[in-house]
Amino acid sequence: MFGYVTASWKELSKEEKERYGSIYCGICRGIRDGSGQRARISLSYDMAFLAALLMSLYEPEERSGKNACLIHPVSKRAWVDNVYIRYSADMNVALAYYNALDDWQDDKNPAAGLLAQILEKKLPEIEARYPRQCQAMKDCIARLSQLEAENCPNPDEPAACFGELMGELLVYEDDLWAPALHQMGNALGRFIYLLDAALDYRKDLKKGKYNPYIAMGLGEDWQRWEDYLVLTMARCMDYYERLPLVQDKTLLDNILYSGVWVNYRGKRKEADQND
Repeated sequence: MFGYVTASWKELSKEEKERYGSIYCGICRGIRDGSGQRARISLSYDMAFLAALLMSLYEPEERSGKNACLIHPVSKRAWVDNVYIRYSADMNVALAYYNALDDWQDDKNPAAGLLAQILEKKLPEIEARYPRQCQAMKDCIARLSQLEAENCPNPDEPAACFGELMGELLVYEDDLWAPALHQMGNALGRFIYLLDAALDYRKDLKKGKYNPYIAMGLGEDWQRWEDYLVLTMARCMDYYERLPLVQDKTLLDNILYSGVWVNYRGKRKEADQND
């Protein structure tokens, strides 16, 4: 379920691209420093959204610089670092671990199994730093596995489960903004789950895997599924707009108002071509 909450790159200004890239590189450096070089293969642009959101809300002091690295040994890349960059790096590793573990248990995917082994070593340290968030991940995986085993025909139940995970993830601390962040994350998680279910419908149907839309007993219905997505994202945006965001607001707007839909259309086209 990675790869959906990212920017529409062509709509970003030069400055926004540089800022987005510096946040991404900062998270990559954070993964390296916290979990080791090999863990960097789990890096996702989705976590750049998380970092940018929390940075815009709390406006922490930042360190910045330009460096070459193992992945980009020739050209120096700009990076930023602060507490929310490091938090997003840890959440990236934890989410990637549970996602890889789930893929390994479901399909015995060797690449997923290897990734889970790489990331597992640092998981106890991340769990110690962020027990609430990591417990939410464990609970979500367990609940989704139960719903899958029951062939749950109600898409709202697994979507609500993933929504609770994302709600906990967006809340860094229990403060004035925690309720709005949790509600925003809850709606965003539901959106991600329902989007993923729609895009995987044909693949899951062929493989005989669980998909809530298949379990409903209805045929392919993109208009209905898109109606669900529009309503869910509208709820997410309602809470998003309640937050006093100034720094990086245009970048965040790009991601939520445009990027998620551009990515959805692109992945749907890709799924149609691969069918």
